[in-house]
Amino acid sequence: MKHNIWIFTVVTFIIGLMLAIQFQTTQEPVIRDTRDIRELRRELLSEQEKRQQLNSEIDKAQALLVQYERSLESRDEDVTLVLSNQIDQLRSAAGLEEKQGEGIIITIDSLYNDQFIGQARRSPPSEVLRYLVNELNIYGAEEIAVGTERIITTSAFRDVNEITYLNNRRLPPLPLQINVLSDKSESLHNHMVVSASVEYLEIRGFSLTIEKSEEVTVPAYDQTRRVRFMEEVKEG
Repeated sequence: MKHNIWIFTVVTFIIGLMLAIQFQTTQEPVIRDTRDIRELRRELLSEQEKRQQLNSEIDKAQALLVQYERSLESRDEDVTLVLSNQIDQLRSAAGLEEKQGEGIIITIDSLYNDQFIGQARRSPPSEVLRYLVNELNIYGAEEIAVGTERIITTSAFRDVNEITYLNNRRLPPLPLQINVLSDKSESLHNHMVVSASVEYLEIRGFSLTIEKSEEVTVPAYDQTRRVRFMEEVKEG
C-alpha cells in the first residue's frame, strides 16, 4: 500500500513539474530582431566589405607566390629585387605613400543655416562617417582621405565630447572634404549619388556633394605604425 502511494506521489510530482515548465514556456515572449532596416543595411555593408578585402588579399598572396616560384626556378629575376618590389608595394598598400589618380571628391556641409539655428559647424559624428566609408568601399573605392587624414586598416572614427576624431586627430569643421581614388570613378560616382548615405546624412542635418575628378590626391599616413603581437626572429 505504501509502495503504491510512493509511486503515485512521484508520478504526480513529475506531471506537475512538466505542467509548470510548459506554462512558463508559453508565458515567455518571443524575442524578435528589433533592428531597423538602416542598421541591417550597415551590417550587410560591413560584411560585404570584409569579404571584398579577404578576396583581394587572397589574390595578392597567390600572385606573389607565383612570382617567388618563377624567380627561384628560372633565376632570371633576382630574389632580392622581388623582395624590394614587394616592400614598395606593401608600403603603398599600407597607405604610407601619397597617391594620385582619378576618383571622386565628396564635400560634406551643413544642410541648414547654422546662424539661424544656432549650431556649431562641427564634423559629422563617427557613425555617419563610418557608414559613408563603408559604402565607398563597397562601390569600388581604393584609397580614401577624410580631410588630411588617410584611412588605413587601423584607422578608427571616434567621438570625444561631441567632436569627431580620425587617427586620433580632430577632424576640421565643415565643410569637410573627402578624396576618394578609384579606377571606376564613373561607376562609383553614379552609385554614391543615389546611395543611402545621401539620405542618411540629410536625416542627420548634413548635405553631400559628389564630383568626379581626373586629379584626386590622397596624402600618405604620416603617423608611426605600431606593430603588435610580432617579434623579430633571430637566426641560429
